[in-house]
Amino acid sequence: MANAASGMAVHDDCKLKFMELKAKRTHRFIIFKIEEKQKQVLVEKLGEPTQTYEDFAANLPADECRYAVYDFEFMTEGNVPKSRIFFIAWSPDTAKVRSKMIYASSKDRFKRELDGIQVELQATDPTEMSLEVFQTRAN
Repeated sequence: MANAASGMAVHDDCKLKFMELKAKRTHRFIIFKIEEKQKQVLVEKLGEPTQTYEDFAANLPADECRYAVYDFEFMTEGNVPKSRIFFIAWSPDTAKVRSKMIYASSKDRFKRELDGIQVELQATDPTEMSLEVFQTRAN
């Protein structure tokens, strides 16, 4: 279904892969890309469960916008393993203005399609989504 604001559709694969991450933990992260010509959001990259935060960060382009979901595992103060599903709107300062506008106008509609997001981050440079930021926001 197309987004009325930006006209972007969400490919079924986006929801399917997100459900796999959420329910089965088959992916560490998912990076989504808006395909302007097809006017839809597609899965660009899937991270294996064994991949790390560094692998995830390395897969975000330095000068292009993306949406991403990251399954962040951590230990609570009482040594209890937990996880939080983060939604990251990656919009680097060096991205094209048109791209930033399309991603910004499509974000809320896309995020609603992914039922189970626990924490949202908006990042324009790597420091805004560092491991420390994840740890702080997860608690």
